Amino acid sequence: MNEVLNAIFTRRSTRAFTEEKLTREELELLLKAGAAAPTAMNRQYFGFVAVANSEKLSALNAAIGEALGKPEYSFYKPAALIIPYTKRDFPLGIDDNACAMENIYLAAHSMGLGCVWINQLRDTCDAPGVRALLREFGVPDECVVYGSAAVGHPVAPPANEMERRAVCTIVE
Repeated sequence: MNEVLNAIFTRRSTRAFTEEKLTREELELLLKAGAAAPTAMNRQYFGFVAVANSEKLSALNAAIGEALGKPEYSFYKPAALIIPYTKRDFPLGIDDNACAMENIYLAAHSMGLGCVWINQLRDTCDAPGVRALLREFGVPDECVVYGSAAVGHPVAPPANEMERRAVCTIVE
């Protein structure tokens, strides 16, 4: 099996991370992988922010929890949170975000890192406390966030086998 298919079939979500930080080179590779994703009509209306500061991650976690009304909320204390953002008025931005996120996940897996999708910024990116932090991180006000990637060194390697329940049909 080739490397790409192997990465697709063996990647799993990670929800427990060590305290080890990511290197700048690792973060740059992950951002570059996200930026290499296909975009609708090649518009490339997105940008990326990697937040790798534990205090800023804690502040964002708390702001999201407050916006959700869930003070116990946690996005698993990763070494970094990669936040793709896209123009608010671009109707295909959510699709572009999904492609970028998949590239980031596969790149992280290929680098021996763990990753998990964080949905909550989709619903909270315009909450005042969350938006203030996103603005501080460089996300323009005219942009939205659909999903982000919690990334770090996994506490344990992911299980190799996982049942997939998708219905797959070939029509000839």
